Amino acid sequence: MTDTTRKAARPDVPAAPLAPGRTEPAARRTRRRARVTPWLFLAVPLALLLTFTYAPIANMVAYSFTDWDGVSPELNWTGAENYTELLTRSELFEVFLVSGYYLVASVVQIVLALYFATVLSFDARFRNFFKGVLFFPYLINGVAIGFVFLYFFQDGGTLDSVLRLLGVESDHAWLGTPFSANTSLAGVSVWRYLGLNFVLFLGAIQSIPGELYEAAEIDGASRWQQFRYIIAPGIRPVLSLSVILSVSGSLSVFEIPYIMTGGATGTETFVIQTVKLAFQFNKTGLASAAAVVLLLIVLAVTWVQRRIVPDEKVDLV
Repeated sequence: MTDTTRKAARPDVPAAPLAPGRTEPAARRTRRRARVTPWLFLAVPLALLLTFTYAPIANMVAYSFTDWDGVSPELNWTGAENYTELLTRSELFEVFLVSGYYLVASVVQIVLALYFATVLSFDARFRNFFKGVLFFPYLINGVAIGFVFLYFFQDGGTLDSVLRLLGVESDHAWLGTPFSANTSLAGVSVWRYLGLNFVLFLGAIQSIPGELYEAAEIDGASRWQQFRYIIAPGIRPVLSLSVILSVSGSLSVFEIPYIMTGGATGTETFVIQTVKLAFQFNKTGLASAAAVVLLLIVLAVTWVQRRIVPDEKVDLV
């Protein structure tokens, strides 16, 4: 046996480096490619996320410590002055009372979406048709919805005409008082976003193994018992997600009230107020501080909700 053969047979002798012109083993190339490939797919999404999400947030936080008017190239550092003004002017936070209408509406929306998803998950006539009808409003542009319902609620508009056909005479200004206006706008939000929660619940219900329903029917379980002991525990994570989206959406309502009323008649939300501060009163620094505060409030509400109802592994089998 030669010296070269003895060195190759000894496990304590490190392998010799590759000679010039020789390629590395195929297994090592495969492992390296496996490590690099996911990052190649993630490169573009991460770049877009950093460019259009985290970079604007960083700029917003920086602007919140200045008195920038949104036009001037000069930015004067003011420290926490904008946050002090926000916390000392209670009227800036009174608009959160309007979010209460949308919070109540979100509860109605979740209940209706859960009801329709449960009913249409079982065998029902024309269920595919009703699925499309419920989800269709979510596909419509929010601006178009705002203009359509603006004519729907106006004096002598579609709603008054329908009520008149039913024998109900109404001269009520649906967008004329804070209560009726906010109730009407919250109803529009329920109509528009019902389809999103419906699809989430429907997908979660259909992911539950069908054997559980068959066993429940053999045992004589009613539809309500199937919902209580099979569906409700099985869709708990999705229900928790819907609650988070509904609460955060109630705090940051903008599109529907801005298009239909522009914040008039007591319908101004915190986001509408922030937009007016930035583009109507040229207080971009103060508006940025308000946006940061809203972001912190949404994160705090989400954290509290996750602490109260933590995610639990659902095992129904």
